[in-house]
Amino acid sequence: MKRFQALLLSLLLLSTAVQTLADEYAVYESSSSFSDVMDGLKLAIEQRGMFINNLMHMNEMLERTGADLGLGGPLFGQAESVEFCSAVLSRKMISEDPRRIVNCPFIIAVYTLPEQPDTTYVAHRKISASETEQSPAMKEVASMLEAVAGDAVSW
Repeated sequence: MKRFQALLLSLLLLSTAVQTLADEYAVYESSSSFSDVMDGLKLAIEQRGMFINNLMHMNEMLERTGADLGLGGPLFGQAESVEFCSAVLSRKMISEDPRRIVNCPFIIAVYTLPEQPDTTYVAHRKISASETEQSPAMKEVASMLEAVAGDAVSW
């Protein structure tokens, strides 16, 4: 009986952890190439009058450090993260709560997986429902992230 209860508790904790991750990240899929999705992401950001601060070559960094540390094979086929900023949205959200500075810059990642080279993923952190319900600025940020990611995968 104790084993059954332990198993049941483990399953409950695992399902809670999986749900928590689903609540924290938005992931979109596309059958378009990695380069097309990256181009779509950059265009979607720039068309909204936002500035791309940095392009982080995540796959290169992870491959290099993985090899240096002897930590197995590739995690991604390709992976890049785009840091970008909206002066207007940043000002709005930080004016409501200065702690929101941790949300700047915004980051959206684009990646492929070694075992699924024909699928390109776009991911960003979700803004929690509690924040969007309490904050017009955070609702606007959440909508912007969703729209930019959606535009990227539509290429």
